[in-house]
Order: sequence, then C-alpha cells, then structure tokens
Amino acid sequence: MADLDIVIVNWNSRHYLRGCLDALQAAHDEDAGLIRSVTVVDNGSSDDSLDGAAHERLPLRILRNRDNLGFAAACNQGARGGNGNFLLFLNPDAAATAAALRLPLDFMARPGNRKVGICGVQLLDDAGHVARSCARFPTPASFAHAALGLDRILPARFPRARMAEWDHGQTRAVDQVIGAYFLIRRPLFERLGGFDERYFVYFEEVDLSYRARRAGYVSVYLAGAPAWHRGGGSSDGIRARRLYYSLRSRLLYAFKHFSAAGAASVVLLTLFVEPASRVGEAFLRRSPRRAAETLKGYAALWAWLPRYLLLGRTR
Repeated sequence: MADLDIVIVNWNSRHYLRGCLDALQAAHDEDAGLIRSVTVVDNGSSDDSLDGAAHERLPLRILRNRDNLGFAAACNQGARGGNGNFLLFLNPDAAATAAALRLPLDFMARPGNRKVGICGVQLLDDAGHVARSCARFPTPASFAHAALGLDRILPARFPRARMAEWDHGQTRAVDQVIGAYFLIRRPLFERLGGFDERYFVYFEEVDLSYRARRAGYVSVYLAGAPAWHRGGGSSDGIRARRLYYSLRSRLLYAFKHFSAAGAASVVLLTLFVEPASRVGEAFLRRSPRRAAETLKGYAALWAWLPRYLLLGRTR
C-alpha cells in the first residue's frame, strides 16, 4: 500500500516544477504502490508556475495561495489532509527516481530503525557531483565564526555548519539533512507540531531536526539512493532578500534554542561585526553589487529586529 505523501512548495519555480513532477510521475508509473499523494502548494507565484502542472496519472492536488505565506507555513499546509505514515518535503528544483523514494522508505521501515525519524538522500548537482547536503547543528561559536568570516577564510580551522569536508559517500547519522529532500515520519512530524512557522524561510528544517533529536530520534543520510538537486531555484534572483531571511532565521533560532548570553552574542555579532566583514569581502572580490546587496539585506534586518523584540512580529 502506498505510504508516502509528498509536499512540494513552489514559488516562481516554473522552470523546475514541471521536471520535478515529470520525475515523480515516472516513479509512480514504475512503482504504483509507492506514492499515496503529491501536493503542490503554490505560494503566490507570479510566473505562471502551474501552467502544465497537471499530471493525470499522478495522485496530485494543487493548493494556491494568493500571497507568499513562507516555506514553513506552506509545508504545514501541504502536509494537512494526507494520511501516509511518511512525509517527504521535496524542492521543485529536485528530481527523485522510484529508487530514491523506495530505498529510504524501506530503510526507515526496518525494525532496527524505529528511532530514525528523518532521512535524506545523496543529492547530485548539475554536473553529477555529490552535493554536500548535511550539516551540524549551529552553536553560538559556529555563528560567531560565520559572522567574523573565519569559516570562509580558514575553513579547515573553523568548519562551516555544512559538512563540506566529508565526501557524503557513506550512510551515517547526522545532525541535519538538507530540506530539499526531507523525509520524516508523519507521527513524529505531527507530534512536534510540524515546522515552526515563525521561520519564513531557512532554518525551519534545522529547527525541526533539532527538536526531533531532543525527542529521541536521529536523522540519517542515506548514500545509496541518489536524487538530483539543482540548488538555488526560486531564490537566485533575490540575493538581498535571501540574506535578510537567512539572518533573520538565524536570530530566531538563537532566541529559541540558545541561552540568553548565547543569543545576545549572536545578535551583537550579526548586527555589528558581520556586515563589515561581508562588505569587506565583497570589495576584495571587486563586487560593488554584492556589497550593495549585503547592505540592503542588513538594512531590512535592522528594520525587522525592533518590531520583533517589542511586538513579537515575525512578518
């Protein structure tokens, strides 16, 4: 019996969504007992993303939002109404074969893997190279390294959260798998209340993975089931806004999971130190445009933070 519900959140990803759905239809045709449902949540796209999205042999439903509700909120929206024991959150710029769906399900269904709550797979980029798709949970120290630019200047001494030093050639337990392919047990997802919708985009899967770990479950990276992931997708053209949302989600994560002192250190470094290091790096690369985008992203962050601290507003 099909036991997998797939949720795809789309925002102006017209060039990728069709390929994602084509791959899922091929997987469904190959293994008819695999997919219970596919839900596409369109977050107020303006690029006619849903033109040609219908796939008559795929158990597909499409939810249309007038506005962009954010990735976490749209994921929760798409998850509601399904009843499979497993939920897969799949990016529209990803493509999964039947094997990339079946093997993780079989792995998690083994009696000895009952405490594997989340599973990711090997993701291949445009050139067929294995992407570095797993990460460590962030800490105040790791955020400090990022703010100071140490993880970019001396990556061997100050490794980034993303596990770039590991070739991702072996199956292993990890802190977090990337949200482009994020398979989770539905009972665990519902027990944890789904994604925290205060994260508009970025860090929502980190937060959920951390809460799953605290609940006694592990995340596993499965090396033997490759899928394709282009990366970047719908956010390629909005770098300043992307930086703002990433920094904002960083602060939300720090407020939620760190001590008061740890969160304060992250805020101070993010607001007062990192802008200078990022702008300096941009000029060293002779990229005034990147410097301008950096300043624009930080201006948005500075405008948001007082509203959040005083009123608790994340929008």
